[in-house]
Amino acid sequence: MTDPHAEQPNTRHYRECEDCHAAPDSGDIRITTVGRDLTVSETWHTAQCPAYTVEQILMEAGAAQVKEQSAWAKEAFPAAHGRLRAAATALPAGTAADPFVAALLELVQAQADDTGRFVALPTWAEILQRHFPPQDPV
Repeated sequence: MTDPHAEQPNTRHYRECEDCHAAPDSGDIRITTVGRDLTVSETWHTAQCPAYTVEQILMEAGAAQVKEQSAWAKEAFPAAHGRLRAAATALPAGTAADPFVAALLELVQAQADDTGRFVALPTWAEILQRHFPPQDPV
């Protein structure tokens, strides 16, 4: 199998700050970001650069928002999980919805078992294979 990134052109880009025009060899501050397409961008700033100040403010605000969302989710998730289980228990058995309900309950339980991480794709595949096994070709 070939490396999926082998055919890509250089994915590292240097962007000059339009405000301070700092450079890599000046000993200034480097901001490195990675995009969804795995492109790495480097931007250099001086400590007094207004663009750098804005980036810092936005980064700190984003971090605070993530902390707030995480705290809320840790409190809300167990109750919502309980309501899901109660609703599933109230459904009549022996319907076409049974494998969907069972798979959903198992997936949510997998997340509940460790709320500090996301359920990995192999776990999703195992659960879905168990409830929706491949059909033999006709």
